[in-house]
Amino acid sequence: MPSVLPPGDPVPADGSLPVSALEDSEGRPLGLYVHVPFCTVRCGYCDFNTYTAEELGSGVNRSTYAESAIAEIRQARRVLGAANRPVETIFFGGGTPTLLAPADLTAIVAAISGEFGLADGVEVTTESNPDSVAQWDLEALREGGFNRISFGMQSAVDHVLRTLDRSHDPLRVPAVVDWARQSGFDQVSLDLIYGTPGESQADWQQSIEAALACEPDHVSAYALIVEEGTALARQVRRGEVPMTDDDDLADKYLAADDAFDQAGLGWYEVSNWARDTAARCQHNMGYWQGADWWGVGPGAHSHVNGVRGWNVKHPAADAGRLASAGSPAHAREVLDDETRRIERVLLEVRLRDGLPVEVLDEAGRAVVPNLQERGLLERGTLDGSHLTSGPNPLVLTTRGRLLADAVVRDLLP
Repeated sequence: MPSVLPPGDPVPADGSLPVSALEDSEGRPLGLYVHVPFCTVRCGYCDFNTYTAEELGSGVNRSTYAESAIAEIRQARRVLGAANRPVETIFFGGGTPTLLAPADLTAIVAAISGEFGLADGVEVTTESNPDSVAQWDLEALREGGFNRISFGMQSAVDHVLRTLDRSHDPLRVPAVVDWARQSGFDQVSLDLIYGTPGESQADWQQSIEAALACEPDHVSAYALIVEEGTALARQVRRGEVPMTDDDDLADKYLAADDAFDQAGLGWYEVSNWARDTAARCQHNMGYWQGADWWGVGPGAHSHVNGVRGWNVKHPAADAGRLASAGSPAHAREVLDDETRRIERVLLEVRLRDGLPVEVLDEAGRAVVPNLQERGLLERGTLDGSHLTSGPNPLVLTTRGRLLADAVVRDLLP
């Protein structure tokens, strides 16, 4: 959830969508994203649209956030029309969603169910910081319909967490994972960050081993990116901490991929590993495969059949518009066919299931043999289960995953 919103095109006051967005909508998969913008501490590397209590001041109250979110869900039902579209995935991100009371989070899920209905096997995820929940919170969330949780572990090493401005005790991670299991969560995921200034290879190996000791169903591991405008970027500019090193990041990625593979976690997206297909984050798969989703909350993005929109950034502005029965939408853009094709290449080539060759234009197809000769791409089966000599799809090799951005540039000449 970037903190700077693009300008885009104006949105009608009622938030209505172009007719094209609603054509043939019956039966199209639909996900709901709920952005909870609250944090106890501003992490130095974070560029997301999040706020501490001090940054928000007196204009926004956490206790009324669920009310605003539910109002927006009801508005979304009106905007999306009367088509029968039971929600297949719900994802609460932030920020730290579990800073809200479990009753607020489950009330939002209940509102989504009441307005749209929930598909059989619906995936309901919340992100959580390990120090933001107790066992009884997790029990309440599970009883209220949540079945998947992603804990922001980031590292198991104290000095790395301090550099990242993370506040939790790394010893708490195994406890919260155990509580989630006892509470009946179907899937538990852990998020890791590698490449933090001062993190050695031994530190990263310690974090990998600590994460795997929790026996998660899913792991996300992201290279640290120094975003402009963050406290970390200012530290780098002043020479207080070193800039991330590409070779160091590559070594750490390979170490993680090897360890996860040996533990039975297979990659299914460049930065994500899962025990099996069922443990993949289905909500994120919707993003990567161009499905429809509606974003609720300040700065949240939506995509409906080629129309992409985003809400006003600040929680006070978002709540104020909803209180006056207006739309919180800030702007939108209608994607043409070529833009949608380009986005398919950008996203689907990162997936283990691969990119169908027919998505490429003639120039893109012409470079495929060279990418194969360089050991960056290979051909895979459509389900990604094993490699074949068949025509589809194009799958990144291990080396190709390290150079995914360069591969994309070659495929989109």
